Amino acid sequence: MQQSPLLDHHRAQGARVTGTHADAQVLTFGAVPEEYAAGTQSCSLIDASTSGAIVVRGPDAPAFLHRLLANEVLPLQIREGNPNLLLTPKGKIQARFDLFREPDGYRLETPVGVTESLLTSLDMYLFGEDVELQDVGAECAALFLGGPRAKEIAEATVGPLTSNMDIRDWQGLPLRISSAEVAGDRGLRLDAGEQGCLALWQALQTAGATPLGRVAEDSLRVEALRPRWGLDISDEIYPSEARLDNEFNLEKGCYIGQEVVAKINTYGGLNKQLFCLALDMDDPLPLGARLTRDVDGETRDLGLITTWAYSFHLDQAVALGYIKKRHQEPGTQFQVGDTGATATLLKGKPLRQIAGAWNAP
Repeated sequence: MQQSPLLDHHRAQGARVTGTHADAQVLTFGAVPEEYAAGTQSCSLIDASTSGAIVVRGPDAPAFLHRLLANEVLPLQIREGNPNLLLTPKGKIQARFDLFREPDGYRLETPVGVTESLLTSLDMYLFGEDVELQDVGAECAALFLGGPRAKEIAEATVGPLTSNMDIRDWQGLPLRISSAEVAGDRGLRLDAGEQGCLALWQALQTAGATPLGRVAEDSLRVEALRPRWGLDISDEIYPSEARLDNEFNLEKGCYIGQEVVAKINTYGGLNKQLFCLALDMDDPLPLGARLTRDVDGETRDLGLITTWAYSFHLDQAVALGYIKKRHQEPGTQFQVGDTGATATLLKGKPLRQIAGAWNAP
């Protein structure tokens, strides 16, 4: 994974950075409450320049992707897209990404850490089809805009937005604009490549966008009850367990893992599901901490924590975690490992209203 081309700029501006080299990330650009407020009331700006993309071209590309992917492919018109999944034969999540149809093929825009494995998996399913797969991550340096003013700020910077995917000239550079999930809500991805990344970042900031670090991003995302790849989602999770029901289509017909997700929909069978939990202590919790409670005099392991965050909406610490069935009643309390904390299960819906900043695919 490459290092963000903006990292030195962020450090020079006083950002708090954790990690080194490729795994470095900005925790905060200054004041977390202000960053959070921008994500709920104005416009947040996220450095997503280490995310990637794959292009799929060739005469057989539409049919090839349609038989593999969990969401629609063939009905998409040029410049249309959707959130999509590649599942395992057992119906679990192998990769998550946004799919867009372009004039000459399809583009799969991937979160950090997904591109290489997704490219390998797609190549494995090629059996003589006239399809070309290309990792174009080196050409990418995406920035995310979220919050209710995201579209307004984007248009003030790069001009009118008319579709879910667009390519235009900006300051003599090609600029790609597309819809994306940003901190748990729908927002925008703007990509002027590494050459234009800093200028675009500064222009968006000048127009009114507030840089958002990982701490505030997780607060927004957890309140929205949205999982993150690598933390809350892995190849051990079914889409419905992670509440990704809008990212697969039960009416589409055959695709990898379709039979399993259809059976889950028809007969039930989810052993666990992602929930938000309120915590009675504000100290960060270790990810993977087990959730236990007393059942008939026996301490039972009934879930685990995948993301910790502070909710400014509730004014207390919260977490995302997977909870086993029959223990998902709101108000159910769990002990969190050996931390001494108690976690109380909240309703299986976002903690605050999620407005949607852009017309989602």
